[in-house]
Amino acid sequence: MKRWKSLRIKINITGIVQGVGFRPFVYRMAVKNGLKGYVRNRGDAGVEILIEGTKNDIENFLKDLREKKSPLAQIHDIITTKLEGKNEYEKFTIYKSSSETELPGSVIPPDIAICNDCLRELRDPKDPRYEYFFITCTDCGPRFTIIEKLPYDRENTTMQDFPMCDFCRTEYTDPLNRRFHAQTVACPRCGPKVYLTTQKGELIKHEDPIREVGKLLSEGFVIAIKGYGGFHVATSTTKDAPLIRLRKVKHRSEKPFAIMARSLEAVKTFAEVSGKEAELLASYIRPIILLNKSEGYYLSDLIAPALHNVGVMLPYTGLHYMLFDKVDEPAFVMTSANPPNQPIVKDNEEALKTLGATVDYFLFHNRQIAHRCDDSVIRMHDKDLVFIRRSRGYAPAPIMLKEKAKRCVAGLGGELNNTACILLGNKAFISQHIGDVENIETRDFLEDATKHLINLTNSKVETVACDLHPKFTTTNLAHDLANENGWQLVQVQHHYAHVAALMVEHDVKEIVGICCDGYGYGIDGEAWGGEILLCTRESSGFERVAHLEKQPLIGGDLATRYPLRTTAGILYKKVNVEDWLLQNKEHFPHGESEIQIVLHQLEKGHNIIGTTSCGRVLDAVAAVLGICFERTYEGEPAMKLESTAIKGKDILKLKPTIKSNTLDTTQMLLEIFEKRKKYSKADLAYSAHAYLAQGLAKLAIEKAKENNVKTIGFSGGAACNEILTLTMQKTIEAAGLQFLIHKAVPPGDGGLSFGQAVVGGFFQL
Repeated sequence: MKRWKSLRIKINITGIVQGVGFRPFVYRMAVKNGLKGYVRNRGDAGVEILIEGTKNDIENFLKDLREKKSPLAQIHDIITTKLEGKNEYEKFTIYKSSSETELPGSVIPPDIAICNDCLRELRDPKDPRYEYFFITCTDCGPRFTIIEKLPYDRENTTMQDFPMCDFCRTEYTDPLNRRFHAQTVACPRCGPKVYLTTQKGELIKHEDPIREVGKLLSEGFVIAIKGYGGFHVATSTTKDAPLIRLRKVKHRSEKPFAIMARSLEAVKTFAEVSGKEAELLASYIRPIILLNKSEGYYLSDLIAPALHNVGVMLPYTGLHYMLFDKVDEPAFVMTSANPPNQPIVKDNEEALKTLGATVDYFLFHNRQIAHRCDDSVIRMHDKDLVFIRRSRGYAPAPIMLKEKAKRCVAGLGGELNNTACILLGNKAFISQHIGDVENIETRDFLEDATKHLINLTNSKVETVACDLHPKFTTTNLAHDLANENGWQLVQVQHHYAHVAALMVEHDVKEIVGICCDGYGYGIDGEAWGGEILLCTRESSGFERVAHLEKQPLIGGDLATRYPLRTTAGILYKKVNVEDWLLQNKEHFPHGESEIQIVLHQLEKGHNIIGTTSCGRVLDAVAAVLGICFERTYEGEPAMKLESTAIKGKDILKLKPTIKSNTLDTTQMLLEIFEKRKKYSKADLAYSAHAYLAQGLAKLAIEKAKENNVKTIGFSGGAACNEILTLTMQKTIEAAGLQFLIHKAVPPGDGGLSFGQAVVGGFFQL
């Protein structure tokens, strides 16, 4: 009988291999293939394996690692080293984790929605975890939000406060159990507890606090609910009174609220759901999806006022499912709990202090949240997924790129809808949603999240990248970090960062980028926002080859809040707008006197800020059509204009007017102003979209052909607009050119940190 020579191999694996049941999987594959040795987690988020066995058995083992791993695990690299010496091991064992850090680029997985097995056990009266709100296993539960340091072991997470009982430990040590080495394993005896309190934190004794909260929500009470990554504020979706109250106390007069529906079947009673949307809703990520309201939409109009869509998610924890058990409600409002311009609340005492005056009750649990993490938000443009916000369920999993960066870079983003990004080799790790960095709390959150991401990925940052704006909080933070750590500082123009992100995401070397949003600091110090950029990876970076017509911003930032100011500035060149403005004087905070100041400033023409912003043009159209007169949240006028346009058609069929590489927007607005009583708002709103999309596409096509570039892309916040995107795509592809949009990162400012990082890491500096 032939005897096979035994080998000793050390294997280091990088990727998402901690917190996804990878060690138990390795154990089973090793035993199956008759191997001996050990597996253990490492302090760099990787996994180390030492195996002893025949060449054939080892090859089969390595094949199993790649082909049979959990879909939650991601293997980036398998590094094998042949060892000398005699065999040492009698069996295969899961060893205690090592704190060693050697290889960069691994990371802890995102939080994962409850799996079907745990959900089934939650509903089984015979199961020891029956009705246990924190039921989890190796395939589900919190990950990123509980990790305090590496390696991913219970003592390094916020589960360290809950020692396992004998029952949980038995499952934890059983190789045949799916909770084998599951760090979040817990049960009603030993795990986190849930409890109900008054708004002042006074305990309300109840044998079933979660279902009691469901009943209270259905009755119209407002309740703060602690989840995996922070608190939600919840209430009824079918009653107006609590929504009116919630809008008042949260100072959100119009901004849409996200809702959580009890089931996919319930969603279909009030919204249109495509096959892809249904798949995403039910995925382990469980993002919020912007769904078109159906003809039979019956939820309160106060959830998403004047919008054609509503943000919907499905339950993603046992607690969420239990909320619906004793009520008939199709959905509950489930919006992030945070004071204005502050990060989501994550700590119990903080919640009592900041939310006590907002809510009637609190549903707490006693597990600490290590890292706050908001829900992700997605919409579909036909069959393409578009990120509005990339956070829970995605962060901090990396975006895999086609090539490796020249240096390790930390990107800090802009000022609004912020994220951080660590670019390391061919991986871009984007943080959870940070928010608007306008105060010390969000600045600290951004700094902490950035440093945590650096530590999780074992990165050695060389460069920090930020916006070009000299007064942004993020710019100041970048300067501080560069000085503190000796990093190179790179400042990247806002729209160039957007287009650079698109280039590297799709691995193209040159592109004509259409970049449209509300505001970006231009290289000339002016307000950009409707740009055509010719971008390459050379040291020159980009050239601004065309843009929208520059329009006056009367009052600067005031014009971004009150669109009638922008409208007056555009139309003043063509018509006498005084009478029309006076007819709308109630939409100026100071009425007629303010209108006279605006007109006087236009007459004198001194010290007027100009902007090429696409967002401001859309705002002006919304004001002309009486759709929105005040921006109470980012992008509101443009979002409401799109919602109006969805059911319209291009009634005006305006041909784009282009002079000196500039798309005229004055004449378009004048046409809409003059026809506002002749045609429907929907048709005029659609005509405005069609003009801008076709005009920008025409400019981009001209510049692409002049420079022999085969690819045109669309980025910036306006790329979240379905009408603009699909109209551009149709026009550009008809010209025989490739059209690119973002698919892995948000086109808005949530993707800006990625764009900054890739400029610092890939492009010649």
